[in-house]
Amino acid sequence: MAVTQALATMKEEFTEILERNAELEIENQHLRERLQDLEEKNQDVKEGLSKSRQNLEKLYKEGFHVCNEMYGSRRVNDEPCIFCQDVIYGERA
Repeated sequence: MAVTQALATMKEEFTEILERNAELEIENQHLRERLQDLEEKNQDVKEGLSKSRQNLEKLYKEGFHVCNEMYGSRRVNDEPCIFCQDVIYGERA
């Protein structure tokens, strides 16, 4: 009787583990799809930049301001600058 009870408990636990595993696999697949979508959008934005904006983006990523206010000065601790980002990614005329 104790063996039967132990087997029944193990079977329930195993079923719960399988269900949880299936949930995690589905969630993992959704996250992979979302990541792929984000990477594609990022690539589209990057491809949409003109050569000059790509050069500004490169300078910005190297730690320099590219905005009119502070052009050429170093960004302290690589802090983000909304003005620089607007120059690089702002509306294209």
